[in-house]
Amino acid sequence: MMITQEDLSQITEHIHGQFNQWVKTSRVSTHTRDYEMEHSERLVRVEESVKNSIELMQQGFNLMERRFEQVDKRFEQVDKRFELMQNSIDKRFENVESRLSELSRRMFQFMIWSFGFTATSAGIIIAVLKL
Repeated sequence: MMITQEDLSQITEHIHGQFNQWVKTSRVSTHTRDYEMEHSERLVRVEESVKNSIELMQQGFNLMERRFEQVDKRFEQVDKRFELMQNSIDKRFENVESRLSELSRRMFQFMIWSFGFTATSAGIIIAVLKL
């Protein structure tokens, strides 16, 4: 028996008419829809989780930035204190240097006076002994 074109068109019309009903009653289609719904819900939850994670990371970065700024301020304060200490130490060294130069000058004067006194005493002793 041969299938004619007219038979094929009737079969096609019957299949088109019944297809939607078969899909609705089919367990595969409902299972697929449930599976797709479950995946779309999971996808939504994952997207929300990613958004929350991004927000938390942004907050963490902002907190870290603030902390770095605080550390920078503390370093600036420490630098200022070191500069003040360096200036104080420089002044002390200048004072010590001036005291040492004064002491050196006084020792030189003492040496001159000592040499003069010794030379004068030696001259007087020699003069007394020759007389």
